[in-house]
Amino acid sequence: METKNYSSDSGFILLGLSSNPRLQKPLFAIFLIMYLVTVLGNVLIILAIHSDPRLHTPMYFFLSNLSFIDICFTTVIVPKMLVNLLSETKAISFVGCLVQMYFFMACGNTDSYLLASMAIDRLVAICHPFHYNRVMNPRRCLLMLLGSCTISHLHSLLRVLLMSRLSFCASHVIKHFFCDTQPVLKLSCSDTSSSQIVVMTETLAVIATPFLCILFSYLRIIITVLRIPSAAGKWKAFSTCSSHLTVVALTYGSVIYVYFRPLSMYSVVKDRVATVMYTVVTPMLNPFIYSLRNKDMNRGLKKLRNRIHL
Repeated sequence: METKNYSSDSGFILLGLSSNPRLQKPLFAIFLIMYLVTVLGNVLIILAIHSDPRLHTPMYFFLSNLSFIDICFTTVIVPKMLVNLLSETKAISFVGCLVQMYFFMACGNTDSYLLASMAIDRLVAICHPFHYNRVMNPRRCLLMLLGSCTISHLHSLLRVLLMSRLSFCASHVIKHFFCDTQPVLKLSCSDTSSSQIVVMTETLAVIATPFLCILFSYLRIIITVLRIPSAAGKWKAFSTCSSHLTVVALTYGSVIYVYFRPLSMYSVVKDRVATVMYTVVTPMLNPFIYSLRNKDMNRGLKKLRNRIHL
C-alpha cells in the first residue's frame, strides 16, 4: 500500500454523526439549540455567582470556572460540527485537527480536575467544618485552579506531539464528528503500538488521578455522614453533594466507556453516542443540575434577573 503523509499536504474528512443527507438539517437544529442552551445556561451561572457576594465561596468559585470551561469545551467541538452538517466537503486541515484535539483534551481534563477540586471542597466542608476557611482559603483555591489547567495543557501537548509524528494512508476519513484520538489513530499507517501504550498509560494517570481523588473524598464523606446521629443531619450533608455526584457520574461514565478500552474494541456508533453525552449533553445539563434545589444558586439567579430588569 502506498503511504501518503497527510500531515504535510492534506487534511481529513469528518464523517460526522450521520452520513444520511435527510438528517443533516434536523441534527443541525438540535445541536444548535443545545449549544445555545449550554452557552446561555453557563453564562448565567457565572454571572449569578459573580454578582452575589454570598456566592463568593470556594465551591462556587470552582463552579463558575467549571461553567467557563464547559463553554470552551463545547465551543471547541460544536461550531465546527454545525458547519460540517451544512457543508458538502466536511473537511478539516491536519493542523486544524491537531488544534481541535489539543483544546478538546485540555478543556476535558481541566473539567475532571475541577470536579476533583469540588470533591475536596465538600470533603473539607463536611469532615473538617471548623478548619474549612483556613484550608480552603482563596490562595489555595487559586493554586488548585492553576494546577488543574497546567497539568491538563501539558497532557494535551504531549498527546498532540505524538499524533503529529504519525503518517496516514490513503483513507483520511475520520469516522467521528470531531478529531478525537482513537478515530484518528485508526487511520495511521505508522506503528501505533508504542503511541497507544503511552496514550493509555498517560491518560490513565491523568484521568484516574482526579477520579481517585473524587472516590477517596466521597468515601471519607460517607464515613463521616454515617456517624451523624440524626437522619435530618445525614440528609442535609448528603444533599450538598447530590449535584456534584450527578455530574461526576454523567462525565466519568461516558469517558471511561470511550477511552479505557483497547483500539481493537473501538465502536464507531456506540462511541459517538457516549462522546455526545460528555461533550454536549453534560455541559448543557450542568447549569440545571447545579441550580435544581439549590437555594443559594436560585437566590443568585433571581438577584441577577432583578438587576437585568432594572
